[in-house]
Amino acid sequence: MHIQVNGAAIYCYTGGKPFDAAKPTVVFIHGVLNDHSVWALQSRYMAHHGWNVLAIDLPGHCKSGGDAPATVEQGADFIGALLDAAGLQRAALVGHSWGSLIAMEAAARLKDRISHLVLVGTAFPMKVSPALIDASQTDPEKALRMVNVFSRSTLAAPPSAIGPGTWVFGAGMALGRKVLRSNPHVNVFHRGFVACDSYAGGEAAMAQLTCPVLFALGSQDQMTAPKAAQGLINAARAAGQQVQVAQLPVGHNQMTEAPEETLFALRDFLAR
Repeated sequence: MHIQVNGAAIYCYTGGKPFDAAKPTVVFIHGVLNDHSVWALQSRYMAHHGWNVLAIDLPGHCKSGGDAPATVEQGADFIGALLDAAGLQRAALVGHSWGSLIAMEAAARLKDRISHLVLVGTAFPMKVSPALIDASQTDPEKALRMVNVFSRSTLAAPPSAIGPGTWVFGAGMALGRKVLRSNPHVNVFHRGFVACDSYAGGEAAMAQLTCPVLFALGSQDQMTAPKAAQGLINAARAAGQQVQVAQLPVGHNQMTEAPEETLFALRDFLAR
């Protein structure tokens, strides 16, 4: 379905169930050059097990209109506006990579309106190599290949993800090309990378949270190595937050390479 947010139609996948703002709600936020589809298994399961689901395409991405966020802070502002537009007083936020930074910043700003925060494949600072930032603008196809090589720990999807035997590298390339083509006005690849690279508010945001936090980290992640999340984990614990860490035996695309493990960690955490 589409929800009007800041004058733009924003696409929200509801997991095959009608939207019901009275249910407990979980918002799924994708990363750079992704869309709502990366959460296919997790969003559909939650929608069929008592949760209201909004798996979004960020503004300016694929099925959503509006201006693509140029900073993490703009993305966080959008999440607050989305909850208002949907009539939601409270929700859980689940974000992957760039989406994890947006979710974290939004949770810090929205405080008690966020019931749970799940950070998948996160890091702070989330620095992107200058060569990759440059390639995302001057040679997006080359940069996309680089990202998909570094993001993957397997060549074929497990049965519960996007189908047994699926060529996940090819699927990742196809999705990236689709997202990049979806916005003819802005290079959302380059814009997203710059937003990740320039975000400086991670530890400050973590200190302002009022909800429990789950870190779902890939032990083989070469894009956001698990050790790069340790500062956030320490900041959350220092602030007295309830912190849970799930180590997943995969790379950066936890949702498709370890779909069930990611789902079970998410499901059990949200049930708390």
